[in-house]
Amino acid sequence: MIKRTDTMTEAELDARHADKMRKKKAAREKILATKTEERGLIIVHTGKGKGKSTAAFGMVFRAIGNGLKVGVVQFVKGKWGTGERTVLEAYPDQVTLATMGEGFTWETQDRQRDIAAARAAWERAKEMILDNVNDIVLLDELNIVLRYNYLPLEEVLDVLGRKPEMKHVIITGRNAKEELIEMADLVTEMEQIKHPFRSGVKAQIGIEY
Repeated sequence: MIKRTDTMTEAELDARHADKMRKKKAAREKILATKTEERGLIIVHTGKGKGKSTAAFGMVFRAIGNGLKVGVVQFVKGKWGTGERTVLEAYPDQVTLATMGEGFTWETQDRQRDIAAARAAWERAKEMILDNVNDIVLLDELNIVLRYNYLPLEEVLDVLGRKPEMKHVIITGRNAKEELIEMADLVTEMEQIKHPFRSGVKAQIGIEY
């Protein structure tokens, strides 16, 4: 039977809380003791909700703060001026930044041009994934490129499978391919609950870019 808390004193509530947290801490430490493997991860941020690239760049900034080297390839947003790009450019010794996209396909309206841009970006991405320089590689909006079949999925999976053991690769964009999800170690799907754009609010500095 669960004891009612409305008749308990503050001291009793504090003591019960402390006991509960001690048990939770012990259980947590027992679980953590079994997690001994350390290796590079393939991380996928997908879904219709906002925040896929934002979360990925958060990992990049965390890596920079820890002195790691980072490679970033932007497959779509190359033409856009963004706050994160300005920050990354302040760390030239740690960050290699390749902004190679030309905008979304509905903006270019030129499939062959999009395919050529995707191929050029992927060639740069392959270098970063397979080198022994970068600790983390972010492939921003690669999922969009794969969705439109601008690159062979099999080639992408092959390269990811040959990355150095300790290298992390982060991939963003809607509609991640099932094969990529299966290969990944960490997959997060952003779910959209509300978005100001639907209420007529335009993209704003510091929020969208």
